[in-house]
Amino acid sequence: MSNVYDVAYELEKAVRESDDYKNLKKLYDEVNADESAKRLFDNFRNMQLELQQKQMTGQEISEEEVQKAQQTVAIIQQHEAISKLMEAEQRMSVLVQELNKVIMKPLEELYGNPEDSNSVQ
Repeated sequence: MSNVYDVAYELEKAVRESDDYKNLKKLYDEVNADESAKRLFDNFRNMQLELQQKQMTGQEISEEEVQKAQQTVAIIQQHEAISKLMEAEQRMSVLVQELNKVIMKPLEELYGNPEDSNSVQ
């Protein structure tokens, strides 16, 4: 029987070789090669992280922060390279979620799905 870590590394290799990952890397490299796009993208990421940290710690997000975030998103969506990168990130996120479902299936079968906790077993 193969070691579970060997299988994990095979999965990593498969992800790296997937078209979704290759496309994501290409778009990421393109954004990072363009100084203004990189600066805009980095600012967007930093803003996202700050807002997520506030949410996680229970801090209130001000109306001004919400408006600034909406403006930044509107600008980002109009930038073709960044917009394509974000679409590719979303596709990779879906792939990772699907892989996680497959990986967690044995534990879900053993303990049940928390989403199904309202149903009688």
